[in-house]
Amino acid sequence: MAISAETLGEDASGTESAYAWLRLAASVLIGTIGSVGLWSYVVALPAVQADFAITRADASLPYTLTMLGFALGAAAIGGLVDRLGIVAPLIACTLTLGGGFIASGLASNLWAFALASFLIGIGSSGAFAPLIADISHWFTRRRGIAVAICSSGNYLGGAVWPPVVRHMIETEGWRQNQLFIGIICVLTMLPLLLVLRRRPEYHELEGAELAAADARAYLGFNPYVLFGLLALAGVACCVAMSMPQVHIVAYCGDLGYGGAPGAEMLSLMMGFGMVSRIGSGFVADRIGGIATLLLGSFMQAVALFLYLLFDGLTPLYIISALFGLFQGGIVPMYAIVVRQYFPPRQAGTLVGLVIMATIAGMALGSWMSGAIFDLTGSYWQAFANGLAWNLLNIAIALVLLRRARTRLSPAA
Repeated sequence: MAISAETLGEDASGTESAYAWLRLAASVLIGTIGSVGLWSYVVALPAVQADFAITRADASLPYTLTMLGFALGAAAIGGLVDRLGIVAPLIACTLTLGGGFIASGLASNLWAFALASFLIGIGSSGAFAPLIADISHWFTRRRGIAVAICSSGNYLGGAVWPPVVRHMIETEGWRQNQLFIGIICVLTMLPLLLVLRRRPEYHELEGAELAAADARAYLGFNPYVLFGLLALAGVACCVAMSMPQVHIVAYCGDLGYGGAPGAEMLSLMMGFGMVSRIGSGFVADRIGGIATLLLGSFMQAVALFLYLLFDGLTPLYIISALFGLFQGGIVPMYAIVVRQYFPPRQAGTLVGLVIMATIAGMALGSWMSGAIFDLTGSYWQAFANGLAWNLLNIAIALVLLRRARTRLSPAA
């Protein structure tokens, strides 16, 4: 006698199914390829600067516009995903990403290149927050690990793309590299989107909406207040996160160690960050998104505090590895908390907005750290500033966790 998926308690086309895992694998590949927009210009910047004969500050403008496009796209595309499903918006993002790279390779001046970089940022945004929001619909018991794995495509892209881009620039030139990436993105991402055509069953969305309403009622917060707290927490944690990630190379140079150790420390952060991101998913499935957010934030604060105490070369390598191991799982927790407490039909919009808040935190934190260094001549105060913002994130997570447990205790 044949055993159906329903007999096993699993819908072959629904949550926790074989198809859900296939969809997750496709999402990771799309995220890895689509994240190229966040990593390629970091490698290409010196070649672009030399070609256009511009200052380093002017050469940094395209990356700023890339991140601006990424932030705005995360929110706008999330809303389209909620209304249209994920495939049509991601087709538009893929074409925008590919077109942006091709246009940048053909750009005759800095402003044309910067405008193309803005399009690249918008295109890349479709390969992060919308995918995370989408995959959350296809898992319930294992939602934490699914969201964590999906979000790791961004870090995996950070490991894969820079050496590819460096090789292409050294052998073919930066313009050919831009054209090559644009074509590759379109040719690889569009077929992968075919895997995502299926949409969640209506009854599954209805059940998830009722569960979210019940969870929010137990928490006792107005939805707008709750989301405002999550957005503020996202800004705060990423202001803290940005100090080591953005300034570690410059910090090592100021200490007299040179830039190479700083670059190696950054690689350690990214590598251990991916381990942390996946591990946090397992933890979240057991203790919940808010508790995991608090745990990750607390451990990130510990690493920032260690930066205040030690500046030797070996300790900095160790602390940077710990920092990556502690911070990598924080950002995916916002998506998990959103899915727990808000209607699934708003997941794309709200996850996009909270991711936009974290990007704003990274941008604000990197600028603040540089400004503090300019004022004081030292990064010690910048690390202390990051730690203070981290404590704000911990305070918000504590409030949410205490409120949830207090509300649940009478029913226990």
